[in-house]
Amino acid sequence: MLMHLSIRNFAVVKSLDVDFSKGMTAITGETGAGKSISVDALGLCLGDRADISMVRTGADKAEVSACFDLTGLPLAKTWLKTHELLDENECLIRRVISAEGRSKAFINGVPVSLQQVKSLGAYLLSIHGQHAHQQILKSDNQRSLLDDVADHKTLLSAVSEAYQSLKEQQKHYQGLLEGQQQRADRAQLLAYQIQELDEFALQDNEFSELETDHKKLSHSQTLLEQTQLSFHQLYEADEFNALSAVQNSLERLIELQEHDAALSPIVTMLNDAAIQIEEAAKELRTYTDHLEIDPMRMQAVEARFSKALDFARKHQVTPENLYQHHQTLSAEYQSLVQDDDLLADLKEQIASSEQRYYLAAKKLSESRQKVAKELAAQVQHHIRKMNMLDAQFAIDVMHVASATPQRLGLDQIQFKVSTNAGQALDDLEKVVSGGELSRIGLAIQVIGSSKQQVATMIFDEVDSGISGATASIVGQLLRKLGESTQVICVTHLPQVAARAHNQMFVTKFSDKSTTETHMICLVENERIDELARLLAGDTLTESAIANARELLQISNS
Repeated sequence: MLMHLSIRNFAVVKSLDVDFSKGMTAITGETGAGKSISVDALGLCLGDRADISMVRTGADKAEVSACFDLTGLPLAKTWLKTHELLDENECLIRRVISAEGRSKAFINGVPVSLQQVKSLGAYLLSIHGQHAHQQILKSDNQRSLLDDVADHKTLLSAVSEAYQSLKEQQKHYQGLLEGQQQRADRAQLLAYQIQELDEFALQDNEFSELETDHKKLSHSQTLLEQTQLSFHQLYEADEFNALSAVQNSLERLIELQEHDAALSPIVTMLNDAAIQIEEAAKELRTYTDHLEIDPMRMQAVEARFSKALDFARKHQVTPENLYQHHQTLSAEYQSLVQDDDLLADLKEQIASSEQRYYLAAKKLSESRQKVAKELAAQVQHHIRKMNMLDAQFAIDVMHVASATPQRLGLDQIQFKVSTNAGQALDDLEKVVSGGELSRIGLAIQVIGSSKQQVATMIFDEVDSGISGATASIVGQLLRKLGESTQVICVTHLPQVAARAHNQMFVTKFSDKSTTETHMICLVENERIDELARLLAGDTLTESAIANARELLQISNS
């Protein structure tokens, strides 16, 4: 429930603090005094778009605060707790707008985003503007009103999710279908390239081995001649070989080291050298014994090595990466083949998703049809009480099972009315007058609001276009609603204002340089004077005062 509203430098309001009570509160005042200023301030506080024109002339900022009692508002409490903003059993929302147009929002003193304020506001109050009844002429709004009353969020979610899944599958299928020819051309090219590479069958790291073998075989004669010569010089030459020279020097130095111990390290090194030369000579002999000059082998390696280079140039890769390139092409080809297989699978999935969607849409439609009868009966009951005695009201829910899937189902919703006896039901916009539309709109708003889990409902001159006995019925309707919910109603009708549990008066003061708007809570005598003014105008006569007193007594009896 809204407990307190504080406004600073907002539009024509310099400073205003208002306490609100339970039940129905009527806000009245002179034309142009700013009766809707509190509604506008609350709207801003709960997330409406800010504008620099909202900042009072000469002020550096505008500030609006609203304090709510959370008793009986479990959804609001849950939201606050989830966002770690819960502060006992009250909630303070504050909005600040600078003269430059910058806006800040706070919940219980913590800075929050505008979206968070809007999200919380949906659990605290609902505002119905004076032109809200015009919205029910639109088919989309008629569907929304019906869904709000039905409160079948689970069914709506099921339809929406089925629709989203179906659209994603259809988009994927269409994308694959549109690229089918391109994929076929690419697959044909890949098949030819892969066949060539498959036949060549280059293995991982094979090119490096081919390169090594190619170098060895192409220099095999030179390798044989030079290694044999080296072996001869190291070991076999009769006149002189390296091993004999080292061994001769070693023998002489071994004898000499007895005379000078400084030669011992040299002896050790020459001894090691002799051993190394002998081992190297043995290895060279083994190498030359196994080294073969094989022209056929050379020809085969040369051919495969050259072909690998040709394939690498053809595919514009390095020879070392040819094997990996082959694997990449094979993987791409398999992916293209799988995409074509996926088309068939997706077609089956789409058929299954369509079935799921149409089933969900059918269940939603059945719920709408059921609620449509109940809502139509309630609206008809209320508008007949509002002096539309012969009115009939119906809500057509036409389920178009063959229609293209839509996010909100396959139903065409149409509100229909007959305002005179014997008149056939027809579309709302073709039948009703402005006053009749106001009454129908108000009835729907009241019924819809009673379904919402909010503790405060604000009606901003929703009673425009009606008067007399009808206005009295509207007042009764709002007062009855106020017995279970806090109702704040901006009105110009005495019959409505008289039904309120509380009444506030808005006045405007101007000293030619500035203008200020004030709001005060009226006591009984003040209420009588204000009702008399609403009945007879600014000149209060004894008759008007008597009528006002009687109206107030009747309304509260």
